[in-house]
Order: sequence, then structure tokens, then C-alpha cells
Amino acid sequence: MINAPKLDRIDINILAELQRSGRITNAELADRVGLSASPCLTRVKRLEAAGFISGYSAIINLAKIGSSQIVFTSVTLSDHRRADFQRFETRIAQYDELLECHLVSGGFDYLLKFAVRGIAEYQQMMEEILENNIGVTKYFSYIVIKSAVARGQPSVKLHAPVQER
Repeated sequence: MINAPKLDRIDINILAELQRSGRITNAELADRVGLSASPCLTRVKRLEAAGFISGYSAIINLAKIGSSQIVFTSVTLSDHRRADFQRFETRIAQYDELLECHLVSGGFDYLLKFAVRGIAEYQQMMEEILENNIGVTKYFSYIVIKSAVARGQPSVKLHAPVQER
């Protein structure tokens, strides 16, 4: 980031509070981080402009809308040239069911996370992926039975270096 502000303890606290509750009012946020409302809002705007805050969203309980199944999929590609990885990543990103795609080290190439309505929908999608010839030589599916811990993001406080101004 060009001209990114250095983060101090208050900035980290602001980010942590927004991460915990994105709908918090500026007055409540200011109170929680020990600022008055105006300087707090100024800091939030600065953090947004610098790209530390890339957006706000709601966490939707998909089970309330209809059936939902999370499936992790390990994928091995048939070839390992740069073009093969790029082709796979470009084509797999077109699936709305795809939540995450990670290039990993180890016994396979990619770990994917899908959210589908059910196993039949997942299998139909995987058959389509294989028919589209995007380089998948084999895949293994891992059906999620229960999510004991599901955090959307790592905690800001655990990962951000703090530099005092």
C-alpha cells in the first residue's frame, strides 16, 4: 500500500471492534476505543481509504434460507506449468458455489471450499468441472458434518504489528 498509515494501538482496536461488529455506531466505536466521535470517524475513514477496511458485510445463516452443505475438495492437476495453474484458477473462480480456493503444498495442488444445496448438486457441479477439461486429474471430497469452530477471518489483534506514532 502506498502512503499507508502506520497502525497504532487505537487503529488496531478500531479494526478489531469493526471486525467483531461491523454495524456498530461511530459513537459506540469511539467509546470502546477511548476516543471522541469525530477523531474516531476520521481514523475509520483513513483506514478505509488506505485499504485496511475493504468492505462491510452481513453473515447470513444459509440454513434459515434452505438446505446448505459445505464440502472441501482436494484437487490434483494433471500438469504443473504456470499456464495450467492460471487456467484452473480462472475457470474455477466462475463457480458461485466456490467460497475459497487455496494453492497448497503437500499431496495435492488445491484445497477448495464449496457451499452447495446438497450432495447431488455438488456431484453435478464436479462432473461439469471435469467435463470442462480444466486440468483436474483427480479430486477427493470431504463432506462437512459439523463445524465446531468457524471464524470468518483471523483476529486483527493476533496478526497486526503495532507501531506507536
